[in-house]
Amino acid sequence: MLDTALTPQGFSVDSVRVRLAGGDVLRGVDLRAEPGQQLAVLGPSGCGKTTLLRALAGLQTIDGGEIAIGDQVVASGSIHLAAEDRGVGLVFQDWALFPHLTVAANVAYGLPAVQRGRWSFGRRAHIRARASVQHLLDMVGIGELADRMPGSLSGGQQQRVALARALAPEPSVLLLDEPFSSLDTSLRTSLRTEVAGLLRELAITAVFVTHDQDEAFVLGDEVAVMRDGVVVQQAPPAELYAHPANPWLARFVGDADVLAGDGRGDCASTVIGRVPLEADTVGGVDVMVRPEDVVLEAGGDTVVISVEYYGHDAVTSVRTPSGDVVRSRATGAPAFGVGDRVSVRHSGVKSIAFPRTV
Repeated sequence: MLDTALTPQGFSVDSVRVRLAGGDVLRGVDLRAEPGQQLAVLGPSGCGKTTLLRALAGLQTIDGGEIAIGDQVVASGSIHLAAEDRGVGLVFQDWALFPHLTVAANVAYGLPAVQRGRWSFGRRAHIRARASVQHLLDMVGIGELADRMPGSLSGGQQQRVALARALAPEPSVLLLDEPFSSLDTSLRTSLRTEVAGLLRELAITAVFVTHDQDEAFVLGDEVAVMRDGVVVQQAPPAELYAHPANPWLARFVGDADVLAGDGRGDCASTVIGRVPLEADTVGGVDVMVRPEDVVLEAGGDTVVISVEYYGHDAVTSVRTPSGDVVRSRATGAPAFGVGDRVSVRHSGVKSIAFPRTV
């Protein structure tokens, strides 16, 4: 464990509402994080993710509900604790570094004494501050860059500076708004793994806002999926993938086809045949079918309409005689080409069914 004075706090968001420009941006959001937990908030653009983060940080007042950090209510219909008094750190999407200050000076700006206007340039205070800054830079892996200017750094190095500055005030909760979105794919993948590992080692309560499902699943001990100003479901990634709350979430989290079916107890009849169900159901249902559970075999009355090859696996889309499009994922090179005729069946892994919506 790295030496740190950080004291993580959990937080709760209960029925929070925010109204902006005459419209409801947050419509009764419920969210939880335990001390030291990493929570990813995932959702499409415009769903309210950033507004929720701003409300947690104290940068946005709320119109209803309650936000508590630890045992302290920091926001409600009648309470609004200032951002600097919440013990919350924030890493912005564009990192927001000061271009005219060195890396060390940028990080020093996050020290409590500087934030409160009590910075002393006495020799002893300077030595203590310099040691604190160097410790933070070493912690995030850029100790040798203290005297560089932000403009001379790579995107990944700038992101680390922003993280060190956010950690300087010893926050009880760290909020990160799309922190890796400006990086190229390979750097984003490696850096997010490193940052997640560091924050887990420090046992910091962290909230990552992202629109990238892969990122959310890597970063989050739990993932909260938002849509239209509410949290649709909060759960560990594996639970979210296996048991989404509704058909929209099934399609949004991972690839899934939702097929009309006729529940017959422990299975449902669909256009690809019998699909076993986790719970007995009778009557009209919508059945979640993941592509990895769809098996294609040569010969039949179903036509291959597209093939996407990713190297490690391939996704083959087929059109059934009824007109339904179903996807199948298999490891290795594609077994079929566009125009081939195949038969399609389910692997037999139990799936979930939702009540039919008309």
